Amino acid sequence: MEHFEPIRVVDVEYLHDYVMELEFSNGERRIVDFEPFLHGKYKEDLLDKHKFIQFGLTDWTLEWFNGVDFAPEFLYDHSTAA
Repeated sequence: MEHFEPIRVVDVEYLHDYVMELEFSNGERRIVDFEPFLHGKYKEDLLDKHKFIQFGLTDWTLEWFNGVDFAPEFLYDHSTAA
């Protein structure tokens, strides 16, 4: 049986606007533009760039001051190669 290890975000660098470069646990660095995903009750707070940059790296992904986070698989699937 093959061993499956879930992907995680292990490093992040804020680039500009709503764009970040993420490093994933598989060693890949990828670019994510978060702007299209900042809609909905709590996510719209992050359209304020001063609030958007208030994030931290958890054990598996990014989390913002207001509890918003995105699954690492979602971020990987919606990113481009760095």
